Amino acid sequence: MSIRLENQVGPIGTDERAALIPHGLFGMVIFVIAEVMLFAGMISAFLIVKAAASAWPPLDQPRLPIEETAINSLALLASGFFLILAHRAFHRGDRDGMRRPLLLTLFLGGFFVLFQGAEWVALLGQGLTLTSSSLGSFFYLIVGAHGIHAVAALALLGVATVRLRSGWLSPGMFGAAEALWFFVVAVWPILYLVVYL
Repeated sequence: MSIRLENQVGPIGTDERAALIPHGLFGMVIFVIAEVMLFAGMISAFLIVKAAASAWPPLDQPRLPIEETAINSLALLASGFFLILAHRAFHRGDRDGMRRPLLLTLFLGGFFVLFQGAEWVALLGQGLTLTSSSLGSFFYLIVGAHGIHAVAALALLGVATVRLRSGWLSPGMFGAAEALWFFVVAVWPILYLVVYL
């Protein structure tokens, strides 16, 4: 079964299918480039503060859950793999072949976000807060910003899933959701290496 393309008309009357890059994807790529710079700035500030500290992590702060987060990271990376499978099925026009990998992407992404939330609750209970130390401030800022991006990307993928079921998933909409999720997946290993290790 083929996927119907939504006929989206832009402000100057252009058909999205005639564009070299769908408008939604192009807009999301510009947004992701800006977000790369945001995360680069946060990581740079973190590394500067860490290098200037006499002891890192601060002695009175809890240890970050390295092993548990490594397992959670594998779930996030697996979600990216399943999104690649959904991407291939979409461009083959295989609506049925796309459904399962897209749902697995959503499930693994949701698992990642919920696991990170549980990690935050545990760390707060152990005394790591925004104001407890530089580690706490940077941890919640950087990992929290990533979490916000993950939730937004999951919401877009959810909309894409609903539109897929109704038969009106456009390349621009799906491309935008993919670009944001691939950013979330790609930036996480860097954050894990820099913040957790």
